[in-house]
Amino acid sequence: MTYAEFFADIKGKFLEADVSDVKEHLAYQFNIIGEAEGIFYVEVKDGKLEVEPYEYYDRDVIFIAKTDTFMKIAEGKLDPVTAFTLQKMRFEGNVDKALKLKELLDRHKK
Repeated sequence: MTYAEFFADIKGKFLEADVSDVKEHLAYQFNIIGEAEGIFYVEVKDGKLEVEPYEYYDRDVIFIAKTDTFMKIAEGKLDPVTAFTLQKMRFEGNVDKALKLKELLDRHKK
């Protein structure tokens, strides 16, 4: 899998989230290591979600993991806290905002 293929797939999964009622600003950067290595960010601002294939310098949290770990998290097959506990994912930054990743992913549009 290439980075472009991975990003297109993961972007689609994030964009399924309904964040229209989220008033808090969340800025996550994801650093993919190994296969499909690259960086992308997810930002929630004023009830809108953006997913872009760039580094985000004013981020709250950086998540670092392999492609398959991020994909399992995005598909709901792996809880982000479990991934961290099993040392499949690392993070740097605001712990409270990092914990909101699961809540964000659970907001799939109906």
